[in-house]
Order: sequence, then structure tokens, then C-alpha cells
Amino acid sequence: MTDAALRVAQAPGPASAHPLDPASAAEFEAGRRILAAAGLLAGPVRFAYYGLEEPAKEEVLSPAGPPAGRRLRAFLIDASSGESTDVVVSLAQGAVVSARTLDPRTDGQVPILDQDFAVAEEVVRADPGWREAMARRGLTDVTRIRACPLTAGSFGFPGEEGRRLVRVLAFVHDDEHGYAWAHPVDGVAAYVDLIERRVIELVDEFEVPLPQESGDYDDPEVRGPHRTTLRPLEITQPEGPSFTLDGHLLRWEGWSMRIGFDAREGLTLHQISIGDGGRDRPVVYRASIPEMVVPYGDPRFRYWQTYFDSGEYLVGKWANSLELGCDCLGEIAYLDATVTGDSGEPRTIHNAICIHEEDSGILWKHTDIFSGSAQSRRQRRLVVSFFATIGNYDYGFYWYFYLDGTIECEIKLTGALFTAAHPGGNHPHSTEVAPGLGAPAHQHLFSARLDMDVDGLANAVDEVDVAGLPAGPANPYGNALVQQVTRLRTESQATRRADGSRGRTWRVVSTERANRFGHPVSYTLYPEAAPVLLADAGSPVAARAGFARQHLWVTRYDPAQRYPAGDFVNQHPGGAGLPDFISGDRDIDGADIVLWHTFGPTHFPRLEDWPVMPVARCGFTLKPTGFFDRNPTLDVPPPPHHC
Repeated sequence: MTDAALRVAQAPGPASAHPLDPASAAEFEAGRRILAAAGLLAGPVRFAYYGLEEPAKEEVLSPAGPPAGRRLRAFLIDASSGESTDVVVSLAQGAVVSARTLDPRTDGQVPILDQDFAVAEEVVRADPGWREAMARRGLTDVTRIRACPLTAGSFGFPGEEGRRLVRVLAFVHDDEHGYAWAHPVDGVAAYVDLIERRVIELVDEFEVPLPQESGDYDDPEVRGPHRTTLRPLEITQPEGPSFTLDGHLLRWEGWSMRIGFDAREGLTLHQISIGDGGRDRPVVYRASIPEMVVPYGDPRFRYWQTYFDSGEYLVGKWANSLELGCDCLGEIAYLDATVTGDSGEPRTIHNAICIHEEDSGILWKHTDIFSGSAQSRRQRRLVVSFFATIGNYDYGFYWYFYLDGTIECEIKLTGALFTAAHPGGNHPHSTEVAPGLGAPAHQHLFSARLDMDVDGLANAVDEVDVAGLPAGPANPYGNALVQQVTRLRTESQATRRADGSRGRTWRVVSTERANRFGHPVSYTLYPEAAPVLLADAGSPVAARAGFARQHLWVTRYDPAQRYPAGDFVNQHPGGAGLPDFISGDRDIDGADIVLWHTFGPTHFPRLEDWPVMPVARCGFTLKPTGFFDRNPTLDVPPPPHHC
């Protein structure tokens, strides 16, 4: 059997089978009718966000059964006045249940609209000052110039408070310059008010030659001829895949979970459990990557480049339609995703989520020197993934589930570098990747939200360091190794940094369940000890991306605390999200807790990253630690050719 794909579309009906299923097209339309009837869509009102308002955990897990009513949340903005409203509608009641008008000075702005990209380009192309700045650089045909509107951040500049802004850079893109990222027009930026639709400030600091070398990686003159030495590689499962997909309920080799999708977070996983001894044991109630910040580290002209790709741009809206043989190999099941545009009308992203299983090398192996027995088992993993394109970068979000109970999250980063003119020489903040073309240093810092449920809701977190003990009476030869375990008892105590020199991990333990030796069952978070946010602690980005200043945060579960940088990230002055969540310093020892884990690379671009970047990877791992009473994979059969 060759590669095959099964696409599972969302149910078309007005109601979903489970309260955690993604909102359907019919539900979005029903919610839109409710909003219109309430008079909230009069005039040029646009949807900056529209998605499922998930019921609280206690409602879903209630012995009385899950909640019957479904709710949707919308961020609405009047495109003529800028007035924004946070609204929740009940589909069951057919009514608006809450509506709050935002104060842009304290709440920030709603996310970027689809139309904002076209508006910004229209505004700058019509602006005499911008056209003059382009003409001085030899660019008189503005149709050759692509405006690149970028979120403005919050810097306290006079005249910007309360405005809905983007800062617009320019790239040349035409038949002669077919890859815009290779041809940045540097030194000039237009600050555009999206409501007044005008340039409020034009920053024109310097002029440099336009980089000319082509970056079109699909041009034979750039890439050369395709190699002919790679022979076909096929992945087949003659009897079909081992997983089952019932709507959004996914089961595989003891694992069970519900697949969700949201315009802001993208892929979400719910009620993750694993079978053991005939029962499903919960591990994680909800897992997602609800935020990512990309701060650039060149302090010159573009110091304000700092993007929150989830909170400002809605990463899920830009999910790719995946293709068999290109993005996914093997026996594939696909799920569609439903998102909405500015009008609130639903749009289907076909094949947005890819589900498949793949070989993952050796699971375990032993050749016994006494008996001569030699046995090997193959590891296999279930893969649930999606890809999104945000501007120049492409991000793949992958969740892996292994036969031995391990969960792994991996982000694959690829796409195009964000470019600028290179100032020449060995510039400390930028790499010259083509003649006159620079790629500034930057970070990609993701925040994972892990609503833990390790054998129940009563959990705690132990920080575990490894150490060698000094020689002494109890350690005469100085070879002793120990684990140093510290219980993190309050939210303020649980803001932690990874430490590779100590092999630091964080163990989520049940305070109610024990293994056969009487020790708490647990899952351990293994972080990558990479830098957190490197910007100065007093910088504007540090105020807005407080979550990225620590590798670990632990909070007591609160259904309203969903996003690590706060609900409204765009132009927020700072302090929202996790720093605010822990201000009450709640007790987390034996509580219903949420882990927030910051991870990601600090990227000083290489020449090899241009003109398109090979995949770079980052992530973390969750491993069972005393969760099972022994290796849970002893029952995995040997390969057909016994070994």
C-alpha cells in the first residue's frame, strides 16, 4: 500500500458532540446572528478574533455531566472609530452574556485584522512623504514596493497613546526582484494609524543601496539543477494505521486525547490520558502553545521589531493546508480547521491538522551475556501536527506520543529570515547573508501551557537538581551522586530558570496517588537549557513579554488565565499575563495546577540559513517517572523478522 490520506472534516451541524470540540462553521454563523441581533455588528465592525469559549474544567469533569451550552468569544472592533469590545455569546441561550469595551491605553489593542495589511499598503503608497523617500532611493514606481506592516509595540512615544498603529517597512518585489526578502528598503519606516488611515510619522534615518542579489531559491540560476541521486523512499502500513479517530477523539496504543483548534493558539490537545492495567490514567488536561514572542536584537533603526505571533497575529488563522507526500508521509488522517475572517464568516482550512504514526528507532534492546538471549523492540510514536506561516517565518508545531508514555513537543522553524541592509564589517547584531543584505539576531520564545492532571487534579511540583557530593566519611571516595529535591509551594517560588549544569528538571507529582513502592506517581518536564529573554529587564519588551523572563511558571488553575502575555497583547503597555497571574502568590502544593514553560532558540543567522532556512528545532519532553510500576512496553511484540 502506498502513502494514503484520510481527511476528517468537522461536523457540519450546529452542535458539536463534545464541549471541547472546536467551534464549527454553523456555530460561528449562529453566533454571528446573535451578535447582529444585539446590534453589535452595525457599521464597519470587524472580528479581530472569534473562537470557542471553552467551559471551565470543573464543568467538563463534573459527575453530573458536561455543560450543555456552548459559548463563543469575539473581539470586535469598529474600523471607523477604533472602539473595541470583548464579547461572549451563548449559543444555547441565543444571547450575548457579556460585553466589555476596551480602554486601549490600559487594555491594549485587539489583534491585527486581515484588512490591516491592505490598508497599511494603501496608506503609505498614497503618502507624499513616503513616496518622496522612496524616490530618493530610486524607487519611483510604488507598485514595485511591498509594504510590510508590523505590530507597533508600546514605547510610550508622544502622540501614540490610544492609537491603533502599525510600523511599516518596505521591500521591493517585482519581476526583476522576485523574492522580496532579498531586497529590503532600509532606513525608512512609516508609522500608520489604522483608524485614521494616515501616516502619523515618517522616520527616515539613512539611505543605503538596495541589495541586488537574487534570493529566489526556486530559480535554477540560484539553486542550480536539482540533484538526481535521491532514490524514492516510501512509508507504508499495509494493514492501515494503528490509531482511530472518532470525530476529534483520537486513540492510539493506550493513549487517548481530544484534538482542538483555535484561531489564536492553533492546535490544542485535551484530556490526554494513557491506558494502564485496564484503566485510562489522566496525564494532561489541556496542552497548547498559546504564545510566542520574537524580539529582534539590533538596537539601530528597527529596535521596535518585537512580534507576538499568537496574541498579535493569531497563529491558527495562518495554518497551512497540508499535502500528502510534501508535508506528511505515510498513512495520514487529516482534520480540517474552521476559522473566520474580519467579517466573522467561517473559512475552512482543509487538511490543517496531520495525524500519523512513524517509526522512531530502537525502543529497547538487550543482548544478555549470560543466557545469550538477544532481543530488540522498535519505538513508534503518534504525531499530531500543524504548520503556520506568519510573515517570513514558517512554524511547524508537533506533538509526539510514544509507546513508553513519553510526550514530546517539538517546534520546527523554517522559512525566510527577516532582512535588513547590512552596515558592513563584522557587525555584532547582524549577519551578512548576501552582498549588502543583513539578517539581524533575534529570539523565538514560545510559551507552553500545560494544564496538568497527573492521576488526578491534586498535583505538586518538585524541582530536581543532580549533584555530586564532596568526599567525606559517608562518601570516602567522592563518587556519590544525589538528587536534590525542592518542593515549589507557592506561585512566587515557582518562577524558575533551567540549569543545564545541574541537570535541572521539574517533576509533577500526584499528592494522592502512589506507585507500588509508596512514592508519588509523577511526570517529569525535561527542559532545554537555552536562554530566556535577553532584553534588558527594564526594556519595553520585557514589560510586555514577562512570561519569557523565566523558563518555568506554575499557577493555580483559573479558567480565565489562558494566555501568558494577557488577553490583549497588541500595543499593551506591559505587566499582563503571568506576572499578574502570580501576584496573589497562591498555594500550589497539592492543587489543580498549570505549568507554563518558556523555550526556544536564540538565532544568530548563518549563511546556510539564506535564502530559505533549513528546519531548526526546539521543544521539551514530559516523561513518566514512577508513574508506571515497571517498563510499560514489555508487551510490544518483536518485528516480524524476530530479533
